[in-house]
Amino acid sequence: MNVNRARKEQLVKQLADVFEKYPNFYLIDFMKLPVSQSVELRKRMRENSHHFVVVKNRLALKAMREEFPEEIRTFFRGPTAIASTEGDAVGLARLIKEFSSQFRVLQVKAAMVEGDVYSGDKFEEIASLSSREDLIAKFGFLMAYPLMKLLRTMQSPLTSLGSVLSQLKTKK
Repeated sequence: MNVNRARKEQLVKQLADVFEKYPNFYLIDFMKLPVSQSVELRKRMRENSHHFVVVKNRLALKAMREEFPEEIRTFFRGPTAIASTEGDAVGLARLIKEFSSQFRVLQVKAAMVEGDVYSGDKFEEIASLSSREDLIAKFGFLMAYPLMKLLRTMQSPLTSLGSVLSQLKTKK
């Protein structure tokens, strides 16, 4: 086995680990990305617990498991980088959108979020979604709101009675 083949097999294994560990990812065309901005992007990704790797399309396709949808495979053309995350896919989308609008260098080809494949034109919609934590907070509020209203309704007669008694006391 030659060194080049061993290196390629190692890269395929590393990419397979990335696909296994990070189920949410974006395929990015980074054609116009200078090295200085690439370093800045990688730094921002690490700070937010995201992962960014430039891939060879052929090796990435070998690394993908069979259960990945066929439609995601069609986007592995031209220069491709994978921005991936274990957690908040919307947070990663916002980071990519912010970086891209700041430097105008990245273009999202496709995304795989929560097992669904989205083409690049849906990226803006994903980036504009509320984060998972925000949605959980809203859900919690909506669950608690009827109980708070019921509590206020039940306290209202007691508050009114206290007000009436206080007024009677001041009159006498």
